[in-house]
Amino acid sequence: MLKPPTVDDFARAAELREALRRFQRTTDDTTAAAGMTARTYQLLLMIKTGRRGNGRASLRELEERLQLGKSTVTELVLRTERRGLARRELDRDRPGAISVRLTSAGERKLAQVTTELGDERERLIDILSNLR
Repeated sequence: MLKPPTVDDFARAAELREALRRFQRTTDDTTAAAGMTARTYQLLLMIKTGRRGNGRASLRELEERLQLGKSTVTELVLRTERRGLARRELDRDRPGAISVRLTSAGERKLAQVTTELGDERERLIDILSNLR
């Protein structure tokens, strides 16, 4: 039988949800001011930090890391490419596969938003560290 939550459990859950929501709201506001959506920012971030460490990511990797379906990722990449922030190209290491990389404009937008979110990101990390 599960033990019912304590007052402290509720307080920690509320603190976590508040911190996550504040971070999301700050991200939404910051990305909007930069002329993009939070989802586009997340895409740029996942491309830049691709698992192979070469500044590229496969569509499959983006699906996994963003926790989005294939058609959603494909549409997001296409929209981001049309805006000149990313570029699809044939993957040199995997014949027939596509990888996505940032353009110089995408690099600049990503750096701008990541910098602007720095304080809020650190605040969230501090809160998460203290919730253990």
